Amino acid sequence: MKGYEELSFLDATDLAKLIKKKDIQASELIEITIERIEKINPQLNAVVTPMYDEARKASRGPLSDGPFAGVPFLIKDLLASYKGVPITFGTKNLRHFIPDHDSELVSRYKKAGLIAVGKTNTPELGLMPTTEPYLFGPCRNPWNLNLTTGGSSGGSAAAVASGIVPIAHGNDGGGSIRIPASCCGLFGLKPTRGRNSLGPDFGDLMSGLVAEHVLTRSVRDSAAILDATRGYVSGDPYFAPEPAQPYRKEVGKNPGCLRIAYMSQTLRGEKIADDCVKALLEAVAICSSLGHKLVEKNPTIDGKSMAKAFSIIWAAGCVHTVEGIADTTGKNPSAEQYEPLTWGIYEVGKQITASNYLFAVQTLQKVSREVACFFLDYDIFMTPTLGEPPVALGTFDSTAEDPLKGWKRSAHFAPFTPLCNATGQPAMSVPLYWNNEGLPIGIQFIGRFGDEATLFRLASQLEEALPWKHRRPPISDFKR
Repeated sequence: MKGYEELSFLDATDLAKLIKKKDIQASELIEITIERIEKINPQLNAVVTPMYDEARKASRGPLSDGPFAGVPFLIKDLLASYKGVPITFGTKNLRHFIPDHDSELVSRYKKAGLIAVGKTNTPELGLMPTTEPYLFGPCRNPWNLNLTTGGSSGGSAAAVASGIVPIAHGNDGGGSIRIPASCCGLFGLKPTRGRNSLGPDFGDLMSGLVAEHVLTRSVRDSAAILDATRGYVSGDPYFAPEPAQPYRKEVGKNPGCLRIAYMSQTLRGEKIADDCVKALLEAVAICSSLGHKLVEKNPTIDGKSMAKAFSIIWAAGCVHTVEGIADTTGKNPSAEQYEPLTWGIYEVGKQITASNYLFAVQTLQKVSREVACFFLDYDIFMTPTLGEPPVALGTFDSTAEDPLKGWKRSAHFAPFTPLCNATGQPAMSVPLYWNNEGLPIGIQFIGRFGDEATLFRLASQLEEALPWKHRRPPISDFKR
């Protein structure tokens, strides 16, 4: 039997093997996870809705025959419904809403054998690249408790990085898996549009911006989970191309000599933090040493037009969500019900006409075509995941007098991630760099539409060349 601390930092694949060999009981592992939540979470505020009774019951069996039978897991408190457990979207307006069914993704997690022990913190309606909702309070980065975890899957990222669970659910409408993966030193993949179903409650969220998957410590966990959850459901508006083989078989496979383009400025020509440039150049050197062909090149798209179109769709999506909540609760929306920033975006969205929206969709579709043509010459497009290292909590605060202050500030923090939500392409943040302050800085790798396989091959090659599994944040050093 492995030691407690070592056990807490095994990936889900290894934990599943221990359970299958009966070296540890699923029920024992769930108790260890609950104990770790109780000891560590008060400092992090990552888990906001415990599901201990449900987890204990599931761990006593019978267990699923899925690949992750008995492995503890956390679900983000946004989009993914779990029957009988509150889902709040980070807003007080849904504080007592309890769904009467599982979402398709949750059903597939259960079939894979994962046992949910709780739900994780998220910003109100998942709107921001930080996790500081008024409802539950800020989630803190395990590398430095004064800094952001990123968002909107910040609670999930903090929990995985600190060794509470090996994997946790996330979703990504503008970078919300990749941003916290970068801030917390994790592997985070946004899959191709339509790879995972949003059903039955959602089909097309913000014209295809939103995708769901997980945050992990290992590449192989991400690949194997995607094997377990991917696939079309009747009625889904999108259909991702079928992979040639299971993704878990791509892990460790030689990616060959890839043509990798990279960019050290934003698509609007803005400079980024020096540490992020250093991280990128180190990644360039690593990829070159592995035999890939690197060239500094980026798609020739109008970054300002893309940002404007994205903002229009994002604000309209806020209106859709707020008014959907009003329909669910029977209460008309008001400024008192929401945080200033949320209400500010809502008011912007209310001014958007149908024509504005359709022109924005058309702009993003034009961008998608331009980027697809760029990928005729390149296999991978590489950028820093973020424009800055993790910033201080409170950086994105807004007030009633200036409700959009945080939204405007976020554009400088996360200038690279929205592109792939617009195009629907898969993209991953890989933890390849830590700065002099000991903070992780992720590198984003973007693949062709439908080509997660190449990303998994490259990621596993990088994981072997520059391993990160030995890196543990100070908050994780909890002794039993």
